[in-house]
Amino acid sequence: MERDLRRLAAAHGVVTVYDAADGRRTQVDRDIVVRVLGLLDVDATSPSAISAALAEATADQGLPPTIVLREGDRRDLPGPGTVTLEDGTTREVTELAGLPLGWHRLIVGDQELTLVIAPRRLPPPPPAWGWMVQLYALRSRTSWGMGDLGDLREFAGWAAGTGAGLVLLNPLHAIGPNHPVQASPYSPSSRRFANPLYIRVTDTAEYRNADAALKAKVDALRPDDADLIDYDAVWTAKRAALELLYPGPEPAGDPGLTAFATYCVLAEEHGTDWRRWPAHLKDPATATADPRRVGFFAWSQRLCDQQLAEAAQAAADMPVGIVHDLAVGVDPGGADGWQLGDVLAQGVRVGAPPDAFNQLGQDWGLAAWRPDRLAATGYAAYRDMLRALLRHGGGLRVDHVAGLSRLWWIPPGAGAAEGTYVRYDADAMFGILALEAQRAGAVVIGEDLGTVQPSVTRALRGRNMLGSTVLWFTRDGDAFVPPKRWPRTALASISTHDLPTAKGFLTEEHVDVRARLGLLATGEAAERERARADRRALSAMLRDAGLLSEEDDDSIVTAMHAALAASPARLITASLYDVLGETRQPNLPGTTDQYPNWRLPLPLSREEIQEHPGVRATARLLAAARPSRRLD
Repeated sequence: MERDLRRLAAAHGVVTVYDAADGRRTQVDRDIVVRVLGLLDVDATSPSAISAALAEATADQGLPPTIVLREGDRRDLPGPGTVTLEDGTTREVTELAGLPLGWHRLIVGDQELTLVIAPRRLPPPPPAWGWMVQLYALRSRTSWGMGDLGDLREFAGWAAGTGAGLVLLNPLHAIGPNHPVQASPYSPSSRRFANPLYIRVTDTAEYRNADAALKAKVDALRPDDADLIDYDAVWTAKRAALELLYPGPEPAGDPGLTAFATYCVLAEEHGTDWRRWPAHLKDPATATADPRRVGFFAWSQRLCDQQLAEAAQAAADMPVGIVHDLAVGVDPGGADGWQLGDVLAQGVRVGAPPDAFNQLGQDWGLAAWRPDRLAATGYAAYRDMLRALLRHGGGLRVDHVAGLSRLWWIPPGAGAAEGTYVRYDADAMFGILALEAQRAGAVVIGEDLGTVQPSVTRALRGRNMLGSTVLWFTRDGDAFVPPKRWPRTALASISTHDLPTAKGFLTEEHVDVRARLGLLATGEAAERERARADRRALSAMLRDAGLLSEEDDDSIVTAMHAALAASPARLITASLYDVLGETRQPNLPGTTDQYPNWRLPLPLSREEIQEHPGVRATARLLAAARPSRRLD
């Protein structure tokens, strides 16, 4: 690859050489670099085009459109300027120093730009324990086919009473309004709005104030519980019930909410992928829809907001509270793809390069931010998304947190392995996250599992954000690392939604299901021997740590939770799947319809779980290690 193309790619954050998962230096195909540059509106298709683009990229263009500084940092200016602070006051400046936290405007010469002052670091997260909950799985006697925000409120209140300090959820992001309903919470239509399937219909003011006849009609719509979560049946029932209760449109308020609701109405008629709509509807600035129906979807979001607030209030005495999960991207054809097209890279799909577990790479089919457009627009869309997620929560888990530094872009028509990394301004992405988290009084947890650059780890630790420690991955060669050597600056858990449950690991369910589905990379016998060797290694570590005396499955599961308690991790979380002995994992990567991903309910109702002896015993074990205390 010629030198000028490498320089041009570097100027736009496009990586030409990277370290693969096995440590080898890997050269990105030249054609991929040219195509990814094209997605950033940079023409690199000929030597003359490369020369022109490089000259433009390296020309002095003054200050960047957005400057993000950490509190206490200084930056020189090319001349005198005026800062308009967030509160409206102004200051004449010759350098950027001594400014308060917040979102400000800076004018220097003929340039006006966004200035963000972020906290140097967040307050240290309080030591606490809690539960990892797939909310859809937490069904109760009064929910409609899946766990809902009423169940979250009740569970959070109960958990707080046992000394728990947090409840970590799966993403509750909005989905498209059509059938079939998207099951995966990690492929949302919008990350700024909530999934109306989680509404507790009978908790709405409209239901409580309805007459007996209307209540009877609504009650008759409640679907029966099925062996697997039936999202289509739930949405059919809840949408019909909400339509019966809908009080009519309210005066227009938040333009973003109105636009989202407009998308939902248009999607009902034309399909959830806006890229296939008639041309006159593709521009959200001019598209219109039935006002009454727009009002219905806006009202549904207000119900979500109210019930999320009630759940957060039930967790108010916890030192952390409700921790929401931020998916790494969105469906490019969904609501955010329609509304935020100016800051998303059109046609790009996010994924991951090949590694030992996914030899062909991963294509998640998600849209990516354009780093240049984020900066040009003052990171407003990123800020607004964070504010929406933190409004009713005490914490935020950032899935694939390395994506705040770089993401694997797959250009249109390419396979998952035929991509490259595109860099983001990590100081800006982490700084804005820190600012919004501090304002919300929230902790931040980064999912930093797998191959993660050291700079990402430093960015987390340097800002008092936590990483993630998972028992399955805490190894030194073939041996498991004892809990006392686990990182302190982390949220520790036994497993994740993508990994075997505790009982599934011990009973080799993860081998059985992959063998049935033909997903084993090696022979079944070799996989079983590996699983048994892992069990022996785990038992040896637990025995050496003084946490295990019996070798039966239940004793080992208890010892796993004792390992969490014995670790120095600031936050520790138990999964209800593990405590209740469920063998099936919530999601089996590499599958779609072959496995009931995101559709497995917990084996007991929420009411039974709260009375379950094993759940209560686990709560006592973890509470003894992390006594609940709220930091003011």
